Amino acid sequence: MTQKDKIDLSTLSEEELLRFRIKYLPVSIEGTWLKDCVNQLYQELNAKGIKFKPVCYLADEWFAPDQDPQIGIPFYLAHPSLIKLEKKMMHEAEGETKAWCMMLLRHEAGHAINYAYKLYQTPDWKKVFGQFSKAYADAYRFQPYSKSFVRHLEKFYAQCHPDEDFAETFAVWLNPGFDWRKTYNGWKAIAKLQYVEEVILEIKNKLPLVKNGRKYRKASTLNLTLENYYKKKKHTYAENFPDYHDTNLTKIFAVKDKKEDSKLPFAYSIIKKYKEVICANVSVWTGEKKFIINDLLETLIKRCKELGLFNAMSEQEAILKISIYVTALVMNYVHTGRFLRKQWIRN
Repeated sequence: MTQKDKIDLSTLSEEELLRFRIKYLPVSIEGTWLKDCVNQLYQELNAKGIKFKPVCYLADEWFAPDQDPQIGIPFYLAHPSLIKLEKKMMHEAEGETKAWCMMLLRHEAGHAINYAYKLYQTPDWKKVFGQFSKAYADAYRFQPYSKSFVRHLEKFYAQCHPDEDFAETFAVWLNPGFDWRKTYNGWKAIAKLQYVEEVILEIKNKLPLVKNGRKYRKASTLNLTLENYYKKKKHTYAENFPDYHDTNLTKIFAVKDKKEDSKLPFAYSIIKKYKEVICANVSVWTGEKKFIINDLLETLIKRCKELGLFNAMSEQEAILKISIYVTALVMNYVHTGRFLRKQWIRN
């Protein structure tokens, strides 16, 4: 399939779409709602007096290439059928609404501005945000109540790295109609917003120091089929799927499939009954905050209920096993910021 312009994706079945190689998808930013979003971003930059406009192109996901002032936008947002497939495969299509898309564009524009003018190399930037050279971890531990960071994207993303902290701060500052001075009054984060305000005044009329390089992970160069693309993506984000715990829960509890099982207690009711005790004990011995353990237990309760699992052992044995499982998950989270372990991923 190479004649892109002759293919109407809306006429294809899910199976046919999954066999498509990404590079052959007849999609582009031009002529779609994404073009309106990009134009709005440029207008917002104009309103702030910023002459530099980062190039936007279709890629495999949202990102700004490291130290290259461009913006990659996920290819699936360029066609309704691909958005539908993304939601089917990943349970959401990141950036599918205009408001969500603009949040992400402002964030990526923050990266692009940072790279275009090499702000991250200046002493003032390092003093405010930290060392750009700091290594990215596979995951990060965030402080949900910290007032040292702005809150823009979900999961307190500003806290994961100095570069992301700047991008999030820039996005908040750029957002038209948002009164950041009022919202962040009294927060330590306001010093970061004031830095952005001041540094933009210095660079807005200057030519960028870095020009756009090659387009990394450009959609039109990706030879993966959509089927293989989603296999890899699901593997990476396995922990975020509702069925992540299913294999382990079904090793602990039983599925009711016999009449004689009718009197067995529901597994979720056992966990719910002892949730506070498990939470308190795991918190004491792992040192983890109770709200994180509680959220994990709520997830396990929900999945046990949805799977229709029953407890075929004594309550004591069931609680012992679920406590060990939760402790193992939490200890991995303590050391990596994630519950995920490779041996728990199902291929």
